[in-house]
Amino acid sequence: MKLKLAIDPDIVALMAAEVAAGERAVTAAMREAGTGLKSAWRTQITGAGLGTRLANSIRSASFPKSGESLNAAALVWSNAPVIIGAHDTGPLIRSKNGFWLAIPTPAAGKSTRGGRITPGEWERRTGLRLRFIYRRRGPSLLVAEGRLNTKGRAVASRSKTGRGVVTAPIFLLVPQVKLPKRLDLARDAERAADRLPGLIVANWVEGRGG
Repeated sequence: MKLKLAIDPDIVALMAAEVAAGERAVTAAMREAGTGLKSAWRTQITGAGLGTRLANSIRSASFPKSGESLNAAALVWSNAPVIIGAHDTGPLIRSKNGFWLAIPTPAAGKSTRGGRITPGEWERRTGLRLRFIYRRRGPSLLVAEGRLNTKGRAVASRSKTGRGVVTAPIFLLVPQVKLPKRLDLARDAERAADRLPGLIVANWVEGRGG
């Protein structure tokens, strides 16, 4: 008995077309999933009141850069991973030297370099000296004698009589601080992963129909 296997050229072409449709479907689905996750994370960040600048640190990329592949992938990341990670996990922050964390009050103002002002920078900027006040209950303080300007910030007083001079709390001193968890990025990532099979099927069917 002789067996002969013959492959119909039409079947070969059909299989090749099906593979190509699969490559297009997977690639399109991954690109859509990556873009959707980027948008979801940006929306979550702005919704948490963290601003558009931090939201725009979320970026996405799809692979391969050109063409289609059954092994297509998408990557979503942040250009500010430390800040994003802190709001995503709500970490417990302790002082590096084991003493105090200095939390500026509104009277301290803002750093000229951006971010949170430090006691050393505040003294250099204002020319005032900070004084430590220990409190058994509640945070201890760094205070200064000066006046409060129209913006509520402590500045040096020019009064020779001492009029208007107050002792203003400039920094609160705490041994540690727990940041609130304001983001849940894993939730959106899981939703994107759950939607992926449906996206692949939808794009595969659409590609075959075309």
